[in-house]
Amino acid sequence: MSKKKGKKKGRRDYGLTKALYTLLEKTPDKKYSFKEIASTLNLRETSERNKLITLIGELKAKGKLKEPISGRFMLATSNQPTYTGTIDMTQSGNAYVVSEELDDDFFVHKSKLKGALHKDEVRFSLHSRGSKSKPEAKVINVAKRFKTRFVGEVEESEHFYFIKVSDNRMNQDIFISKPSEVQITEGDKVVVEIVVWGTEHQAPEGKIIENLGEGGLHQTEIHAILAEYDLPARFSKEVEDYANRIDTSIQADQIKQRRDFRETLTFTIDPKDAKDFDDALSFKVLENGAYEIGVHIADVSHYLEENSLLDEEAYERATSVYLVDRVVPMLPEILSNQACSLRPHEEKYTFSAVFELNAKGELLNQWFGRTVICSQERFAYEEAEHILSTNEAEIPEEVSIRGEAYTVSEQVVEALLAMNSLAKQFRAKRMASGAISFDKEEVRFNLDTNNEPLGVYFKRSGQSNKLIEEFMLLANRKVAEFIGKQKKTFVYRIHDEPDLEKLEALNGVVQRFGHRLDLSSTKKIVSSINKLLADVSGKTEQQLVDTLTIRSMSKAVYSTENIGHYGLAFDYYTHFTSPIRRYPDVMVHRLLQAYLDQKPSAKQEEFEERCSHCSSREVLAANAERDSIKYMQVKFMQRYVGQTFAGVVSGVTDWGVFVEMDENKCEGMVRIRDFKDDTYYFDQSEYALVGHRTGNQLQLGEKVKVMIKSADLEKRQLDLAFISKVLEE
Repeated sequence: MSKKKGKKKGRRDYGLTKALYTLLEKTPDKKYSFKEIASTLNLRETSERNKLITLIGELKAKGKLKEPISGRFMLATSNQPTYTGTIDMTQSGNAYVVSEELDDDFFVHKSKLKGALHKDEVRFSLHSRGSKSKPEAKVINVAKRFKTRFVGEVEESEHFYFIKVSDNRMNQDIFISKPSEVQITEGDKVVVEIVVWGTEHQAPEGKIIENLGEGGLHQTEIHAILAEYDLPARFSKEVEDYANRIDTSIQADQIKQRRDFRETLTFTIDPKDAKDFDDALSFKVLENGAYEIGVHIADVSHYLEENSLLDEEAYERATSVYLVDRVVPMLPEILSNQACSLRPHEEKYTFSAVFELNAKGELLNQWFGRTVICSQERFAYEEAEHILSTNEAEIPEEVSIRGEAYTVSEQVVEALLAMNSLAKQFRAKRMASGAISFDKEEVRFNLDTNNEPLGVYFKRSGQSNKLIEEFMLLANRKVAEFIGKQKKTFVYRIHDEPDLEKLEALNGVVQRFGHRLDLSSTKKIVSSINKLLADVSGKTEQQLVDTLTIRSMSKAVYSTENIGHYGLAFDYYTHFTSPIRRYPDVMVHRLLQAYLDQKPSAKQEEFEERCSHCSSREVLAANAERDSIKYMQVKFMQRYVGQTFAGVVSGVTDWGVFVEMDENKCEGMVRIRDFKDDTYYFDQSEYALVGHRTGNQLQLGEKVKVMIKSADLEKRQLDLAFISKVLEE
């Protein structure tokens, strides 16, 4: 009998302890009286209350509860629940912490950051400011620094330097003792490494790693963008020397081991200013009337010896970086612009996907393997577009990249027209299967010889672009399917389904322009997104809607775990077609050849780690590209300071609104403090700034007039003054 009673008592005490902890953890900053605890836990009997008194005494004696005010209790700090999260800084110096352990993001006041910086991984706890307010976070410690090197401008005082960091989410200057190991002067842009991390009361200390040059100069600012994302601006002498020692000659014994396409009609189609050509197409009509079309890709893996110095460099970079005025290649020029570039009238080693197709676009046969080609023609997109739109063989001087008019063979015209017909059928099938049709305008700049922007133009895809795109998609898809069905380790390009909440937010914005998304089913989501993108084409709101739609999508990444590609509506997809500029394509070539040679499946863990690295580097490269465009936009808009432009609100934050100008798609900010008619606050649920007194709203997607207030080249910031909303006609 006594045993049973003892068991029951133990269970009851455990339940009471758990209930007490649950209550105190919900509001860890609140100090509870005994009566409040008993009442909240619904303890009415004297025996239950006595057990609570005993439990509180025991927990207090063990240091798990504290009594900061006589008769009031709270969890000891060490017993507050803690979480791991990532810091997301705002320009105000405050932050939010994002944690996979919690559903919501939580505000962190600048005084509670404990020296944490943007994207640092931290341990944090939650505390309440009041019973009705959402808890806020307090950083306990920084678990992992996102970065240790920063780019900034030198400010000099009598006894030390301060580095004002370019990233406006870094709200602390970095202290540098005099003299510096690297010679610097006021106004220089430098790379600085933090050696002593600061606190909320003390600036971090650092040392200068590299002087990038005088701030404000074009070359300095471009190198600063690369340095901010830890992207190398050049190859080391050791890597260049290694690359230059590679034998890039075409060998007879190597040709014998490859399928020979040198006598087959082969050509490249690329941008007119392209320096490297990593894909070519071949075309032949077979005796049965079917087409044999080869997608030939530069055989980078032939030259790039696995685990060599050059291979390690290429893997570390993982991608070429396309800035507004230059390309920072993944591979040295001897490979990227010479040996691996499929230049006309030169024999080249390639890795190919060869397809036999009928006129209906049905796949009759396929082959994958190493080949040798000799491209007969090099076309710019504009030249191929002229042939496709006119069905004529003559390329006029104004289109020609050769500086004069010329005529192509009828065989070339026949090939282009047949392939274009197939490409249109491929595209129609993709769209019918649920692919999303993104045809976003790309902003480009006409630059003079000094990299000064002369004007802005918008790049759109024509028939020739889509022809190349469809055959590259075919090769990527069929290579992935070929290996995927063998159930062997492989590198896939995957794209998850979009987040419904983001789509609902997008729907709220596009409704202001008279559009609507049908989110009732997966199939209807895709068709309504495509209808939306088609409806806004050529309209003022196109750039905003295209951008917001892309943001609502998941991010495509590399992975060994295949979940398919939502945006393309493919069950299998990879990147096979650009090994000159993407390391995942090199991995795909190596794995494909290994499996063609009947070798066993590769180690999944090893390739998953590589996929993660390549995905991360891709994001950094994209951010650098975006910043370089932003830099050039500010440079271009300097001439228009004081002038007025019509635009659309393209972003709303707690420190102001971004406005994209209709005329040139340049984007600037109206700061929240600069609105004169009221004091505004950010309403996240409405994507709007709202006036405290007037209730006036400025929402995402609204048409406005703004004036260019200032253009800060070094901060890459365009400051705008709000003039008025633009009323609909």
